[in-house]
Amino acid sequence: MALYAAYGSNLDPAQMHERCPHSPVSGTGWVEGWRLTFGGEDLGWEGSLATMVEAPGEHVFVGLYDVTDYDARDLDAWEGADTGLYRKVRVRVATLEGEEVAWTYLLDGFEGGLPSARYLGVLSEAAEKAGAPDDYVAELRSRPCRSSGS
Repeated sequence: MALYAAYGSNLDPAQMHERCPHSPVSGTGWVEGWRLTFGGEDLGWEGSLATMVEAPGEHVFVGLYDVTDYDARDLDAWEGADTGLYRKVRVRVATLEGEEVAWTYLLDGFEGGLPSARYLGVLSEAAEKAGAPDDYVAELRSRPCRSSGS
């Protein structure tokens, strides 16, 4: 098994259970020195897609999962890593138990553009379900987004 750090819609434990039924939740934490952003507006169906970029002093809330090799292949397909949409990288995650090394997906595209309101809602709800602090969820919900007609 390998430790996976989810920061987008995969923060939702129910969604991850559907996508990776053999991979239990391991906990939560923060990827320090990175920030959540959006990019690849031309790659998404309704706007920019979530990713992370290095940013000193910032942090991103993540859910941690012990992912089996079998589930990792399926997750690569869900996330487009098998097509080059996202690439896998290793990051350090600060948890209450100490520092862990986990892999995550980063968008292989340029930062910029706005996510759709629907997508931002999905990300906010996933963060809330994973136990993200209220201020983190509120900041997600307050981000600028594309209206449904844009």
